[in-house]
Amino acid sequence: MAFNNEEEKTEDYLFKIVLIGDSAVGKSNLLARFARDEFYPNSKSTIGVEFQTQKMDINGKEVKAQIWDTAGQERFRAVTSAYYRGAVGALLVYDISRRQTFDSIGRWLNELHSKNYRSHLCSHSDMNVVTILVGNKSDLKDAREVSTAEGKALAEAEGLFFMETSALDSSNVAAAFQTVVKEIYNILSRKVMISQELQKQDATVIGNGKTVVLQGEENPEAVAETKKGCCSS
Repeated sequence: MAFNNEEEKTEDYLFKIVLIGDSAVGKSNLLARFARDEFYPNSKSTIGVEFQTQKMDINGKEVKAQIWDTAGQERFRAVTSAYYRGAVGALLVYDISRRQTFDSIGRWLNELHSKNYRSHLCSHSDMNVVTILVGNKSDLKDAREVSTAEGKALAEAEGLFFMETSALDSSNVAAAFQTVVKEIYNILSRKVMISQELQKQDATVIGNGKTVVLQGEENPEAVAETKKGCCSS
């Protein structure tokens, strides 16, 4: 993207996203493929955490995704889980050729949810972590142990997005990250619009001096039902 005053320009939004899942499911290579279009066939397991940033343009707004790659080994769990705090997006990755990594998904979800990770994206709202379930190494067709249908069913049951990817041949890698970032942006945009509308209507003084106080909720459909007039003569 080009800007007239690049020195003064900062991103419109900064989203923290975490990559989680068992060791050796390909989290680091997914990030390398997305951020640098690189793949390392002999990559070593991540120790602790590493992160990359990637910029995206969504509806004319510059979004910077700060993506944290976390170690999957149990011995690093206490360290890596601390980095989930403040995340608004997550890619939960398993290896389609190793069923045990798929069986671990419930534990990873519990860990993510147990911390109650929320981020105040603006002064009026917070949001849950947008999560996509990623079945990586889809290129290993002959070694597949987890069917696409199983992945979709689990994602649907848990209310997650779902996609199968291959860091090796790059299929769906960018789409997986973009799905998370765009959904975060869409949720934030809706919340900002609702908040702005409530601010406009809050304590609106009408003709005879009486004040209508709106006790708005984040659900726009509930706004009309929560109007209460405070009238006095």
